Amino acid sequence: MKFLLIYPKWPKLRKQTEFHLPPHGPVVFAAALPADIEVDFIDENLESIDFTEPVDAVGISMMLSVQVKRGWEIADAYRRRGIPVIFGGIATMLHAEETAAHADSVFLGEAEGRMERVFSDLRQGRLQKVYDYLEDRPPIETVGPARREILKRELYNYRGIQMVDPVHASRGCRFNCYPCCVAYLGGRRFRPRPVETAVAEMAGIDNHRLFLVDNSLAQDTEWEKALFTEMIPLKKNWCSHPIEDKPEVLDLAARAGAWYVYQAVFDTSDLIRERIRRYHDHGIAVEGTILLGLDHHTEDGIRRLVDFLLEIELDLAEFTVLTPFPHSKAWTDLAGQDRILTDDWERYTADQVVFQPRQMSAERLQELHDWAWDSFYADESQEVKMFRLMEKVVRREKEAGTYRPRNRALSGRAFGRELAGAKQADG
Repeated sequence: MKFLLIYPKWPKLRKQTEFHLPPHGPVVFAAALPADIEVDFIDENLESIDFTEPVDAVGISMMLSVQVKRGWEIADAYRRRGIPVIFGGIATMLHAEETAAHADSVFLGEAEGRMERVFSDLRQGRLQKVYDYLEDRPPIETVGPARREILKRELYNYRGIQMVDPVHASRGCRFNCYPCCVAYLGGRRFRPRPVETAVAEMAGIDNHRLFLVDNSLAQDTEWEKALFTEMIPLKKNWCSHPIEDKPEVLDLAARAGAWYVYQAVFDTSDLIRERIRRYHDHGIAVEGTILLGLDHHTEDGIRRLVDFLLEIELDLAEFTVLTPFPHSKAWTDLAGQDRILTDDWERYTADQVVFQPRQMSAERLQELHDWAWDSFYADESQEVKMFRLMEKVVRREKEAGTYRPRNRALSGRAFGRELAGAKQADG
């Protein structure tokens, strides 16, 4: 059976430098397919779909709400030709009822151990409208390596620089943060993969730059320490969401190749100031994730926050506005208060205001979001700051003997030219 797996296109944040990482969901899903399925993959962000190419079935993997309308359009086009379409992925789970209207089948939950049944039903013409495994999660020990061979690797670079490969070492999250949907999608119980299994997958990735996409690594100290200890011999460089703020953990993370972290910066407290300092003291860069529009945010408070980010010398910052995604606590609260302004999912980009803020108008929050981006990057553009992070990883790879300029990064001289050009463009 020829199965075409499609990842629909979606817009980047308007103020963000555009680059594309290999998507994680599709390659994890592909690993769960029966062995006799011939799978082709199209990332529509980087290549076009040939709707005339003969296929037996189509899978559409959607991660973000902003992808769903395009996903539905793709599905409708194939179904008009009589080709069955199966939807899966995070955004499918968040928009299951609407998506079902455009699907022959909707798969909800984690795919390991489930696809034999789905494809047996497909072959026998009895495909079910919904396969709901949201509350019936497979044992974490059954999660194997993703099928990265379906990717067209040459597409995933930025100006010739090899981007990171996503990989995960755990599922689930015990924190249940206000804007997040993970409690609904993956459960409130932290489910770490066996350390040897996760590390073996990392070792098998032909890339010395990884992105650990776990919601938070800071959930089980002993597991976290064991993971970093086993990662040290890999000589990889990696970024992740938060690492636990304990000296022994940060030390092991740095030795294991921690390159930079995405760290939420939610106030101007000494707690945040010291947290960022400790990352930097261990040689770990920080990209602050800054969520604007919470109920306590005033205009003056947002301005003070941006000044604080510059003061603590964040390496990068990504500004978003509170977005009430379905099944999050934010959605429940704002819907209950009749403060959601639209359910046009194409506007749920995290840089467009789709709800009524408490302290200001929606229009003013939008203006402050744009002002925050412009102010933080006024002296040095995001592109130049990104190049500084790349300089750091190239230097590390050269020291470790893992640097491969021909097919993994620009040569030193060409890299220098790119950096000089970026600085010149920055003025």
